[in-house]
Amino acid sequence: MRRRDVVKLLAGAAIGAPYRVAAQTAKTYRLAMLTSGPAFPAESPPVKILLGTLAEHSYKLGQNLEFQSYGADAQLTRLPQLARDIAASKADAVVVAGWPPANAMKDTGVPTVVALGAGDPVATGLAAGLARPGGNVTGISDNATTLSTKRLELLKQAVPNIRKVAMLWNKDDLGMTLRYQASADAAKSLSTVVLPLGVREPDDFAEAFATMDREQPDAILMVSDALTILNRKRVFSYAVAHRLPAIYESDSFVRDGGLMSYGADSKESLGRAAALVDRIFKGAKPADLPFEEPTHYLFVVNLKTAKSIGLELPPNLLALADEVIE
Repeated sequence: MRRRDVVKLLAGAAIGAPYRVAAQTAKTYRLAMLTSGPAFPAESPPVKILLGTLAEHSYKLGQNLEFQSYGADAQLTRLPQLARDIAASKADAVVVAGWPPANAMKDTGVPTVVALGAGDPVATGLAAGLARPGGNVTGISDNATTLSTKRLELLKQAVPNIRKVAMLWNKDDLGMTLRYQASADAAKSLSTVVLPLGVREPDDFAEAFATMDREQPDAILMVSDALTILNRKRVFSYAVAHRLPAIYESDSFVRDGGLMSYGADSKESLGRAAALVDRIFKGAKPADLPFEEPTHYLFVVNLKTAKSIGLELPPNLLALADEVIE
């Protein structure tokens, strides 16, 4: 073989080698999702938004991304084992909805991103601070006091003579308990009496309804978590039967039959959670990624439900709505 042919052969090998090495070492990222409720199926809106945003960052399911959804089916005692299962699967990151799964993942050290509904991460012990979380959990936070005040103000605009508000929340969820406390404080500042209705399991809703029968609130505010979400239709039915206006934390409740909701746009929150996952995949540590607050909030009203309880909503309130469901 002539010398120039040898040089060409070696040059070709040098050029081709990096591509072969890259192909052999291209990483497949493992992402998990954990909720207190049922596992989100692949076709559910939260998963579609999450994976769709990650696809925009070049993570494609079945190519360089694996995804597994886990859920505790409202049995919070299952969360520690599910968290250990996720850690054992060598997940590169996990997205969680709610404080209990975030708290369970905190003990594993797996990089964790809160997407929805975990409350104040500092007050609940998920993070040392909003700017520098300091551990393995970051994500999307919320300002419970501001949101609670706004929800109660919207209720009062709908029904100005409200004096007593029944508040439903899961007492076993620290994030939701702190959200209830913020709501109760906000109610007092608006000269409204609070009827506290903490629940821990589905059977407790019957007692909550019995308490409302006895003490007759003027309205309902429900704090969202897996337990209250799974029992939402019972709350809707009670509110309609007793002609009570009610406000919820997410527009999904209104689409299911609730009267009104005010809360963070879940599409935005999930999209920003996916962007944080992208940064973790690229080497960032959750300890150094500040918690973010939503920038877009939705006020949604269901007119059909309003009519079913004989409530005519003021035009100026409807003008504030991002969406009015007929």
